[in-house]
Amino acid sequence: MMEEKRIETNSMKAWLLAARPKTLSGAAVPVMIGVALAYVDAQIYGEEVFSWVAALLCLLFAFVMQINANFINDFFDFANGTDDIETRVGPRRACAMGWVKLDSMKKAIAGTTCLACLIGLPLVYWGGLEMILIGLVCIVFCFLYTTHLSYMGLGDVLVLVFFGIVPVCITYYVQYHTVTWEVFLASLACGLVIDALLLVNNFRDRDTDREAGKNTLVVRIGAKGALQCYLGVGIGAIILGFTFFMNGHPLAFFLPFVYLIFHVYTYLKIKRIDRGKALNICLGDTARNIFIYGVCVAAGLLLV
Repeated sequence: MMEEKRIETNSMKAWLLAARPKTLSGAAVPVMIGVALAYVDAQIYGEEVFSWVAALLCLLFAFVMQINANFINDFFDFANGTDDIETRVGPRRACAMGWVKLDSMKKAIAGTTCLACLIGLPLVYWGGLEMILIGLVCIVFCFLYTTHLSYMGLGDVLVLVFFGIVPVCITYYVQYHTVTWEVFLASLACGLVIDALLLVNNFRDRDTDREAGKNTLVVRIGAKGALQCYLGVGIGAIILGFTFFMNGHPLAFFLPFVYLIFHVYTYLKIKRIDRGKALNICLGDTARNIFIYGVCVAAGLLLV
């Protein structure tokens, strides 16, 4: 607590903590996989068709939207009384701790939303006008997740869609205006891997979420079911990855088994710890595992 008190209001450190940099692996990995799939298929569509500028814009959009989502979550959870510094077992949040003033966070949310729009708008050149609709849907659901949908237990579905299907498929789509079955199944696998981050987060907060009326999937299925689900998303991703083997990319199927080893180890750690702030370590471990998965898949695709 002494270190927390030394954080000055609206300081650079305060904003860095509010941005939650550890969560950015969840934004980077889907784009990384989408770019790798698109780059490999440049052999089919022609290397001159592939655009690194479009790929970079997809990555920047994902980063800014992730930070935007974190700001929105921080603001609304505090405004709605969900973040209680006395009972919270997760990492401290900027608004709840007074590191960032609510007015400042409102302006930051507006700023990151506008910045995301500015970054995403040029993608119309490569992906067509449909990119505007995709961008608007991302922004709307960014707000809906924290304010409504997470309380209804739909958070895991949104992760599958907006950290799997949308970023992987759209990153690929802006290059070639199509989405293959390999890309779609890869996006589902990616969504499952990233959902592990939400599962461990909600597993840690299951008691306080239940009291606050936040009916997450973990609250609905219980601790035992949540642990099985955590293990299952990793195994499910590996099974879906068999599509890489079938499409002539065996390394993209076999290398992620390295990820699975780390995933199972983290699962056992979560099971052993069960409750309390010590689960925050598992949150960091899961973020690391997600990055390992992304690197393994991307490397497996590119090492032909």
